[in-house]
Amino acid sequence: MESLLLHAFTVFMGFFAIMNPIANVPIFLGLTRGDDEQTTSAVAFRSLALAFLIVTLFSVAGKIIFELFGLTLPAFQITGGLLVFLIGFHMLQGTHSSVQHPSEEDKRKSREAALGVAVSPLAMPILAGPGTIATAMNFSASGGLMELMVTVAMFALLCAVTYVLFVFGEKFVTYIGASALGVITRMMGLIIAVIGTQMVIEGVRGALEHGGS
Repeated sequence: MESLLLHAFTVFMGFFAIMNPIANVPIFLGLTRGDDEQTTSAVAFRSLALAFLIVTLFSVAGKIIFELFGLTLPAFQITGGLLVFLIGFHMLQGTHSSVQHPSEEDKRKSREAALGVAVSPLAMPILAGPGTIATAMNFSASGGLMELMVTVAMFALLCAVTYVLFVFGEKFVTYIGASALGVITRMMGLIIAVIGTQMVIEGVRGALEHGGS
């Protein structure tokens, strides 16, 4: 039971670092600026619900995708780890990785419809970006049914936390300040970079063991 709780905490913190809901609050506020409270809540709910469905799909179908395309878990861990490390590295530098955040043109187009931001760019690629998907597949594909259930449950919990942060975003940003937000983003970047490095190490170890057998 204790090991399961530790695993659940590790999964939650991994998702929290890679999705970084705290740093995404200003992005959400910018995309929903001028909308009323009801519309803002609807955008937050729809984007998180869609992100949850995307991550759950890849978590459940991860092994099937591997088998269908003849992929191996070590290969995915190495590739996904490098991708996650790249996102973390950009966050440490105080910038956003292009694989996790949309371009200014994408944001400008998405503002044409108030609820359109719930799908793009919020749900994909900000919330359920490549890094988040890679992390979900790594956590779920490397274990059994219990690990899969924990992965989905922890992401659902993170979505609930993110929803609260989005809805009360303006008060939150005002309270912690812009400088504190930058520090938090860099801390999350360091954690993400470490997670990516660990994924690469596990992938290389798995590839060597597989090659040796």
